[in-house]
Amino acid sequence: MKRIEGSGSGASLRICVIDTQWNDFIVGRLTEGALATLHRSGVDDGNIAHVTVPGAFELPLACKTAAETGRYDAIVALGCVIRGATTHYDFVAGEAAKGIAKVGLDTGVPVVFGVLTTETIEQAIERAGTKLGNKGAEAAACAVETANTLKAIKEAE
Repeated sequence: MKRIEGSGSGASLRICVIDTQWNDFIVGRLTEGALATLHRSGVDDGNIAHVTVPGAFELPLACKTAAETGRYDAIVALGCVIRGATTHYDFVAGEAAKGIAKVGLDTGVPVVFGVLTTETIEQAIERAGTKLGNKGAEAAACAVETANTLKAIKEAE
């Protein structure tokens, strides 16, 4: 049996981080965590693109556009949708999740969902670098490992 798995080394990878302006006080922390993780994993700063879109609903189209360029080994999608008093949350969070997943399946480029979907601002803060870690950093680590895993699958004998 041959075991195939990717490494956490980003030395040869090209990564696109796409984040949102909406809830930027939270998303900025996710982006900082993602970029720091990419640098720690060895991704060269010249191999990182950083794109910002207005909100989570726009993430899937930006991810698709980036994936279709063929320039990136993985894409990290970062945002934050906090439930409010209306159904707006359900539409935005659900469509962002479905769209981001579809981009990865349609293009073969790993697109990691780093969009916080929380009930409260406190929950978002906890996931953006305080007591529950930084979900942006986790998404970046996942992107590196997934890109390496897919490369290993393609190169396996």
